[in-house]
Amino acid sequence: MSDHLSASHDKTLVSLMQALQATLALAGFDARRDTLAVAYSAGLDSTVLLQVAAHWAQQAGGRLVALHVHHGLSPHADAWLAHAQGFCDARGLAFQAERVQLQQVADSGVEEAARLARYAALGRLCRQQGARLLLTAHHLDDQAETVLLQLLRGSGLAGLSGMDRCNAAPALLGDADTQMARPLLGVTRAQLESVAQALSLSWIEDESNRDPRYARNALRHQVMPALGQVFPGYQQRLARAAGHAQGAQELLREVAQADLEQCRQDDHLRMPALRQLSEQRFLNLMRHWFALRGMRMPSAAWMQEMRSQLLQADVEAQLCVSHPDGEVHRYRDRVFLAPRRRPPEEGESLQLRWQGQAQVHVPAFYGTLHFEPVSGTEVDADGRGGFDPAWLQSQSLLVCGRSGGERVRLAHNRPARSLKQQYQSADVPAWERPYLPLVWAGDTLLLAAGIGMDCSRFVTQGERITLRWQPD
Repeated sequence: MSDHLSASHDKTLVSLMQALQATLALAGFDARRDTLAVAYSAGLDSTVLLQVAAHWAQQAGGRLVALHVHHGLSPHADAWLAHAQGFCDARGLAFQAERVQLQQVADSGVEEAARLARYAALGRLCRQQGARLLLTAHHLDDQAETVLLQLLRGSGLAGLSGMDRCNAAPALLGDADTQMARPLLGVTRAQLESVAQALSLSWIEDESNRDPRYARNALRHQVMPALGQVFPGYQQRLARAAGHAQGAQELLREVAQADLEQCRQDDHLRMPALRQLSEQRFLNLMRHWFALRGMRMPSAAWMQEMRSQLLQADVEAQLCVSHPDGEVHRYRDRVFLAPRRRPPEEGESLQLRWQGQAQVHVPAFYGTLHFEPVSGTEVDADGRGGFDPAWLQSQSLLVCGRSGGERVRLAHNRPARSLKQQYQSADVPAWERPYLPLVWAGDTLLLAAGIGMDCSRFVTQGERITLRWQPD
């Protein structure tokens, strides 16, 4: 950092360092073992952030890497990449870039498509570099724009809460372990520009940031200046409102978690308990459940329609409400949330030889076949044993769907029964059955997923292998 700064600039730099250190502490970042990544576009905001992070790394002895995403949308993208590389080289900073391409995206969707592609690339780069924490340069003006934009879109409390200082974003970054933090949320863009000029930093200007076809740009250049004239300091007020919304959202999350514990049983919700909830608590719980499953939040109208159908359906009706990311099913007073899947095609199968591997993933049926060793001289309380490992290795195994007429015998003291009867006894919902494969060794059925192993080839002494199906 320069020694020739005014007192005001020096104070701002100190506050930026303090904000960065507080953010690292909030994220549980350990400079002795973790790598810190900075999303570096080479624009003003990320340039200041990278400079501050470089100063921190020098003081703390931490490892820092700058990550750049080349979209190829601008004719200047190559020059921006070269600028970013040169900026880092001049300061001895580690630098990594990835090129992404957007294909067949309408003009109206370019902004969102570019955002999704950028974060996906940043997630991949973080994993490649072993970085658990990604810093982005969102600042106070960005927070104000986000809150106002969400308000104009009619968003609920979650949208009005704005951006968190630190959070995981598996849907964006591609994994749940990488955290994303925003240490500049308390700083205005004007302050960042003043610091950048005082430090003689160079940055690039993205011409697309002035394109009024994008909603955020129109808000930034046409609405925000007018707000600033009438309501000076509106950024802080909108950020404060976002903080209030975050507090209210946290209360809703706590209520939803308590209701989930009351209504959930295993992997489903119980309708009798759901009926006891008020309309708003019912909808709040379902939004929370969707979020836990990583599903996009549906519209208020969709939620109301789903609630109406769940409450009014006959107890024997097998209700299915479709969602872009999955399906909501009601079955015998139970509510299930199933992912959206393509049913296996007729005759779709997997042939394999077991060679001692612990598991085999079967994508067509959205699950994994596990081979688990057991030992001992006695069968368990249900009379179940397992398969001789040497015999199992000599077999050509087939994983496939039902063709009709199959029967399975779960124990020697039980009769063989049809799969339909076994599914009904095991209370397996009808929509799950197409994704529960059978495992054969020749003409011998070994496993009916969702039900259990057939006992006809069981051994009950010495080393044995049991088969288990685990849905994704």
